[in-house]
Amino acid sequence: MRAAPSPEEIRTRNLATLLRHVHRDGAVSRATLAERMGLNRSTILALTTDLAAAGLVSEELPGQTGRAGRPSLVVRPRERRVYVVALDVGADRLAAARVGLGGTVLDRGETARPSGAFDPEDVIAALVEMARAMIDAAAADSVCVGVGVAFCGMVREEDGVVRYGPNIGWVDVAFGAKMTEQLDLGLRVAVGNNANLGALAERERGVGEGLANLIYLHGDVGIGGGIIMNGELLGGEGGYCGEVGHMIVNPRGRPCACGSRGCFEAEAGELGLIAAAGRTDPPGQAAVDAIVEAAARGDAAARDALHQVGEWLGYGVANLVNIFNPSMVVFGGVLREIYLASAAQVRSRVAVNGLQAVRERVRLRTSTLGGDATLIGAAELAFTDVLTDPLQTLARTAAARA
Repeated sequence: MRAAPSPEEIRTRNLATLLRHVHRDGAVSRATLAERMGLNRSTILALTTDLAAAGLVSEELPGQTGRAGRPSLVVRPRERRVYVVALDVGADRLAAARVGLGGTVLDRGETARPSGAFDPEDVIAALVEMARAMIDAAAADSVCVGVGVAFCGMVREEDGVVRYGPNIGWVDVAFGAKMTEQLDLGLRVAVGNNANLGALAERERGVGEGLANLIYLHGDVGIGGGIIMNGELLGGEGGYCGEVGHMIVNPRGRPCACGSRGCFEAEAGELGLIAAAGRTDPPGQAAVDAIVEAAARGDAAARDALHQVGEWLGYGVANLVNIFNPSMVVFGGVLREIYLASAAQVRSRVAVNGLQAVRERVRLRTSTLGGDATLIGAAELAFTDVLTDPLQTLARTAAARA
């Protein structure tokens, strides 16, 4: 029989729950916190006092409420004092951001890279430099409580090993451990699949906020999928669920970097769009934007390419809708622009190939977080420790800095 939690365990759990509410919503009154958590106001006062003393939150009087009686103080995250570094390894870019408690992006940087194989040591060195620049730009009295990385491939999250990155040529790279060692912050660098993290970001702070059943499709050179069912991110055996880009939609189609043919990402991703348009542009956001703009100006080849890619995108979405029955499918990365330019084909294909019972309630939407969705997801991953045990995480961080 499991022993009842100790008072200290209960206090830690309550501190974490309160901080998660403030982190997610930005500003919450003590009265609202008491109601949400089922605790009395004196307990909420003690918890907020502890978090404020640690520098995690601040308290202030609210604006005009129009209500009689003493107003309840509002609790806010100390976004500029407590932050994480979020990093994103895409197939054609590296990005970094400093994200404050509460989810505010305080600083951001990005560098484009040619597509193809990346040397792991070069990538790690570049990311370390970007992360240190973010930390150096922060105020002297601020504290970094985590580092998270979104990666465009299959990641073993328990230790940050990249098992397979087909579009950049990585196999079994100890990415998380190498980043942790070279950054040398006394913090473990957490690594996750970019589409999974994008799904969490859209559910927490984007167009899918609060939804329990959501699929996020992220497009760069490849296509990844983050699948949230009944409020939980699907991981699968080993944590590699969501490689929807390698779902076969056209058995006689284009070759894919994974070695197969006719994969979803080969037909509906940016490489498929560029090929269908008969262009030789290097892959990336600029190439997709150029084709979309050309189609809008009446370019027949660009228009036909978007029509063709929209058909394949629709086939893939119809398959996913039939299997998972989501309430929303969100298009992110370059798929945002591809979907907006080919929405008629995608919706038509879903209407024809999606089962009525599952298609009638699904909404197709584009990411409201745009290019920052995977970075915001990496930041949420990096905040995990401080949102689980706030005071001990700050104590460990302070000891590492000392």
